[in-house]
Amino acid sequence: MTNLVSGMRPTGKLHLGHYLGVLRNWIDLQNSQKYNCFFFIADWHSLTTKYEDTSELKNNILEITRDFLASGLNPEKSTIYIQSAIPEIAELHLLLSMITPNNWAERDPTLKDLVKAAAGGDEAKEANISLTYGMLGYPILQTADILTFKGALVPVGKDQEAHLEMSREIARRFNYIFDCEFFAEPKPLFTDTPLVHGIDGRKMSKSWNNDIKISATEEETMVQVKKMITDTQRIKRSDPGDVERCLVPFPYYKVFANEEIIAQVKQECETASRGCIDCKKQLAEIINLYFKPIRERRANFSDEQIKDILKNGNQKARLVAQNTLKELKNIMKLY
Repeated sequence: MTNLVSGMRPTGKLHLGHYLGVLRNWIDLQNSQKYNCFFFIADWHSLTTKYEDTSELKNNILEITRDFLASGLNPEKSTIYIQSAIPEIAELHLLLSMITPNNWAERDPTLKDLVKAAAGGDEAKEANISLTYGMLGYPILQTADILTFKGALVPVGKDQEAHLEMSREIARRFNYIFDCEFFAEPKPLFTDTPLVHGIDGRKMSKSWNNDIKISATEEETMVQVKKMITDTQRIKRSDPGDVERCLVPFPYYKVFANEEIIAQVKQECETASRGCIDCKKQLAEIINLYFKPIRERRANFSDEQIKDILKNGNQKARLVAQNTLKELKNIMKLY
């Protein structure tokens, strides 16, 4: 089967954007039984912009794994592991850095994204961000993440295709330099991600407090949904609304509600027979019902269970990584 590799940085408990944009797709890929799935917690990558404070890193690893498992990732079907538990990734990163031209790293779009993240989305601060070697080397480490497991496919949204191109170039360059076909050029596996904004209409982000956590309680979910921006041109309750102007709640209905409810919401909104408060209340109830089993499963995983699952996943992943490095060193004529 084809090897498939993808990872997420452990920045804390995951929100609905992570679930809709990444997790739900991972679960479908895993359950299709078409791929050898390698899903990892990218703790080294999190240091790129969060190196000054690692106090929550270990706990964040547990929390993100808990979200993985509760959402449906199965350690019997997929290899789930921590990036830093596989030292072969770092070794391959070093070896690949020897053959990667510096200007490749400098022009990679990932670098621009990292600078934005380090500036907290403040454009005025971006010019003053001091580039670290880790930022510059991020795309090479990203490539090592994939090639260590001979990943031939990487699930991404179409807006992330450019990030994968450098990995393809590095794999191609290695094969050319050492006259081999050792690495497949990793291809994107495009995923359709529903467009849902944070509650304020911006991209959903923990740092902006505009998110809804997978692990949120029913009450917390209701509070966040009630803050959602609706049709700003609808001033009074008696004014007819327009679901196409409803930036936040209505797209969520399209994701979580059935066709009958979606049609009802549209009709009642546009005839002013329902208000925005009623609409938000129903949406919160629908979201809570959808995530109820996930939240219940999440509460049943102890820290010790998660640590055991990660330990086993790390062991499985490392065996694959060791074999890759052994073959690669033979090609490069290294000890």
